[in-house]
Amino acid sequence: MNIRQLIYCFIALLFAFNSIVSFAATKVEFKTTEGDFIVELYPEKAPITVANFLQYVKEDFYKKTIFHRVINDFMIQGGGFERDLYEKPTRGPIKNESNNGLKNKIGSIAMARTADPNSATAQFYINLNNNAFLDYTGPEPERVGYCVFGQVISGMDVVKKIGIIPTGQISRFSDVPTKAIKINSVKLLDKK
Repeated sequence: MNIRQLIYCFIALLFAFNSIVSFAATKVEFKTTEGDFIVELYPEKAPITVANFLQYVKEDFYKKTIFHRVINDFMIQGGGFERDLYEKPTRGPIKNESNNGLKNKIGSIAMARTADPNSATAQFYINLNNNAFLDYTGPEPERVGYCVFGQVISGMDVVKKIGIIPTGQISRFSDVPTKAIKINSVKLLDKK
């Protein structure tokens, strides 16, 4: 076992311990300038990813971030940039849990990442279509896919509305909404 694997194991154990305390509620509410929606999270399928996401929620990290990448019939991406496309500093990357049986289907939420499968930090995306090409198909880096960790259960009309907003190019960024779509808050809902 190399040092990177040991670090991932340590992080997994830390998040698993934290999950005993933090997973009392598994639903979060997004309040945006286009409306609100609720996402159910799946800590039993993606414990590291959900714990990471909930830590950002607890820190109020997503407040005033935007949906900075919107592609109609594909996905909406947010959680990393503020209105002026200033990238917020994040914690370190987490292990990719894409091999959890969850699929990139309409309304599912997954972690955004770079070409490195284990590079996800705070950014996420919500699928506007069934995007099977983003799913895990094998352990090779190009087949690992993207980790789904929840599903929109209320307010999908809001997500679809964001998905059809006109976009353009701003500096080095493409598919940026011409009107800023702000995330006002992401809050953990009490389990009832």
